[in-house]
Amino acid sequence: MGADREGGARRGPGRAAAYVACGVVLLAGCASMPDSGDLRGVDSTPRQETQVRVFAMPPQEDAGPNEIVQGFLEALTSDDPHYETARKYLTPEAGRTWQPELSTTVLADGPGIETERSGGREDADDVTFALTGTKVAVVDEQQSYAPADGTYSQSVQLVRDQKTQQWRIAGLPQGVVMGKSDFQRNYISVNKYYFASNLTAGTAPQTVAVADPVYVRERVDPMTQMVRSLISGPTTWLGQVVRSSFPTGVELQKGVTSLAPDDQNKLTVQLNNKASGVGTAKCDEMAAQILFTLKNLTPAVDEVELRAGDAQLCSLPEGDADAVAARGSVRHPEYLYFVDGKHRLVRISAGSSGTNPDPVPGALGEGDKQLQSVAVSRDEHKAAGVGIDGKALYVGSLVSGGSLGDPVLTSRGATANDRLTAPSWDAQGDLWVADRDPEAPRLLMLKEGAGEPIEVDIPGLDGRIKDVRVAADGVRLALVVEKDGKQSLLIGRIERGEKDERPAVAVRELRFAAPELEEVTTMSWAGDSRLVVVGREQGGVQQMRYVQVDGSTPEGPAPAALTGVKEIAASEDDQLPLVAYSEDGIVRLPNGAQWQKVDTDGTAPVYPG
Repeated sequence: MGADREGGARRGPGRAAAYVACGVVLLAGCASMPDSGDLRGVDSTPRQETQVRVFAMPPQEDAGPNEIVQGFLEALTSDDPHYETARKYLTPEAGRTWQPELSTTVLADGPGIETERSGGREDADDVTFALTGTKVAVVDEQQSYAPADGTYSQSVQLVRDQKTQQWRIAGLPQGVVMGKSDFQRNYISVNKYYFASNLTAGTAPQTVAVADPVYVRERVDPMTQMVRSLISGPTTWLGQVVRSSFPTGVELQKGVTSLAPDDQNKLTVQLNNKASGVGTAKCDEMAAQILFTLKNLTPAVDEVELRAGDAQLCSLPEGDADAVAARGSVRHPEYLYFVDGKHRLVRISAGSSGTNPDPVPGALGEGDKQLQSVAVSRDEHKAAGVGIDGKALYVGSLVSGGSLGDPVLTSRGATANDRLTAPSWDAQGDLWVADRDPEAPRLLMLKEGAGEPIEVDIPGLDGRIKDVRVAADGVRLALVVEKDGKQSLLIGRIERGEKDERPAVAVRELRFAAPELEEVTTMSWAGDSRLVVVGREQGGVQQMRYVQVDGSTPEGPAPAALTGVKEIAASEDDQLPLVAYSEDGIVRLPNGAQWQKVDTDGTAPVYPG
């Protein structure tokens, strides 16, 4: 029952837990509890600007059944690390079998309480209540968030102890449940990091780090929670395409209950003997995983030392971690690219305040082929462009004198809207594009942007692809899919292999990343596990927001409003501005500023990728 950009606004100034005068909130014992009257739902605790530690109170003497249920639900939203106070509302047997860590069900409001069944007499010794509400999400045992909908209804059975005459809960569902505002107050999304296992040397010869977002209780030693979660392995959805450098069986050494850096900002992690045979290179990868993960959570860790028994395995400073594995969020593009009024590929220095773009070197910047959409490889050595009519896809190098040659792909769609989407490059240097031809809709991948296109298998795809964006990690793909007039944002897992001695690629287990939006206009990756999306809810107006790959909404403000947005471009590097193509042409949003015009005639802005 019951982020993403580094250095950004994900964690507000009041998010740290603190003990202050009048700053410890006691739930249940000091809450307003009726002595009589009808039962009522447990309202979610309003979110407070200054975060405080919240503790529950045990059941009061001679509390009635309704007070026991309400007190128990309040205790679930407290900062009690092991729910010891909540267990005091249960019978001894129920306390032994209840497993709160199995799941967290998030409801739109606090759970409602309805009498389901009583013993039929005023002095009956048992009563059953129904907990009800509208589901928003479920966080599973792996701490993985998934949007949910529909009605929540679970029974809670109470009995009166024959000796003490005190009411206690004897039957209840596993896990915890709480309202959305309590969930937002109690939990925080943090990326843990693993390494891509489906990539080979290409433009990504270095190991690639992949973010795996999970939710942990924010004021219950989140650092130790995250290290334990990291060591335990990736979530099921991502586990097919990533690897961990922690050997099977490795855990924190028995007796280690809390982790904290010393006064030199070094975190020492004591592992069990299963880690004792790890070599230096593997140990550095383990330490890098911890550093990447904790960087999301706190700036207070500058070095990680791993030990097993009495021996030091390795010690890795933060400055050396990026040499172990590459992350999209620390890759700094050199240029911002877009199509100018002459339908050429042009560029300006990324992050600059300039407004005078230059044509790129090579054929795509010369204007011989008029372009409607473009993509630039992540190493910025070559680019792909779709012709003005959407029919042909060209690939050329970004060097002076480079030729273009014939199209690498041609669509047979009858109109421009039924032809090729904008292309996208992955971390391996392969090029992705969808053909929207209603007679033969396909998602295609071209190895290093050339050769025979590989048709990508997408089990479960229900609709027609309108837009394609590959994550910097190369293992996740974002799609805008249209069906019955609605356009949804979905995230899929990229799996690579061979079939009949030829490369085979599939995108599996599609899931919604912005379930509230019924019309997604455009989107772009904006962090290791975050995207920026333009769309609208049912009956609403166009809006721009950030979303997590798991379908949750990250903390922090949405981008400044902008009307008439047709295309959006973001970099995984949060120091670079958002860029959009709107009714004002190409505009950008520097950090801490308002939207600024860049080029009134430009379209199709992109960062590398």
